[in-house]
Amino acid sequence: MTKGTLKASELNSFASICACRPWRVISPQTWLAGVLILLSFSNAFAESDFSTFLGKFKSAVIAGDKATVADMTKFPLSMPYEVKGVKNKEGFSRRYDEIFKGEANAAQCFKSAEAQKESDRRYGVYCPFKDTPNDWENAPIRFIFELTKSGWRFVGLDNINE
Repeated sequence: MTKGTLKASELNSFASICACRPWRVISPQTWLAGVLILLSFSNAFAESDFSTFLGKFKSAVIAGDKATVADMTKFPLSMPYEVKGVKNKEGFSRRYDEIFKGEANAAQCFKSAEAQKESDRRYGVYCPFKDTPNDWENAPIRFIFELTKSGWRFVGLDNINE
């Protein structure tokens, strides 16, 4: 090949590469449909990701693994009405029994409780009072989980009766 000239076969190859520009031939409707499909996959992934997170969280609570539970918690941790929030891992470790053995026995509850979807980014697990562990009709103790920038996290404890 000499400088400045192309053979016919090389020219045809180049032309076919240049003609194949998918970003120029995708219609706005096709692009929008693709985006919506990807968004639906992300919601499905977020839900399955929550199931994995919750399984690990429940196992850690049942085992009393404070360090793992703390790693899966967002601070400050919101607490029920008129109860001071938990600012950090050190406070969490000190108050672990208050959080998971206070009004509800979370280890016992988490063996059978199912998460309730509150929104795409929020779930709650409702537990009965520890004095009435089989009273699932009255399960006001809510453990709250949210999708944060760093993934799913335990973000709060609430007594919905207060």
